[in-house]
Amino acid sequence: MARLASLFALMLVLWLVMSGHGEVWLLALGAASAALVAWISRRLESVDHEGHPLHLTWRGLGYWPWLAVEIVKANLDVARTILAGPGAVAPAVFTVKASQSDDLGRTIYANSITLTPGTVTMGMEDDGTLTIHALNAGARDGLDTGDMDRRVSKLMGEA
Repeated sequence: MARLASLFALMLVLWLVMSGHGEVWLLALGAASAALVAWISRRLESVDHEGHPLHLTWRGLGYWPWLAVEIVKANLDVARTILAGPGAVAPAVFTVKASQSDDLGRTIYANSITLTPGTVTMGMEDDGTLTIHALNAGARDGLDTGDMDRRVSKLMGEA
């Protein structure tokens, strides 16, 4: 029930921020829309620990800003690679092992890799092995340190 209430509140706040209206009639329509989204999500059984992970809220406050900085750094690396010319592009496909114990943690790790420019997660095996495509060696070196894997494990409460 807490996840459903949280989803309703999140949808309502999102509606308020995006609409910018404060008239009573429009607020009522926004609340009705948020309630409809929450009801449909409940009927679809998507308000669970994976679909709406409330347990990651506080630990995520440290992870998401770090990821945003990593995305900016990777963007700069990709820009340098492009400006250096075709010789700087050295694509590679390799695998890394995700140390997270559940599918949600592995998915967050795989998506974090894909969000970071210069790398794309191409596949995930049941044992947690991720197949990654990297634009250049610098993108691969960032994953070889294991820092992102450790941070995702910490986000999931496993480290």
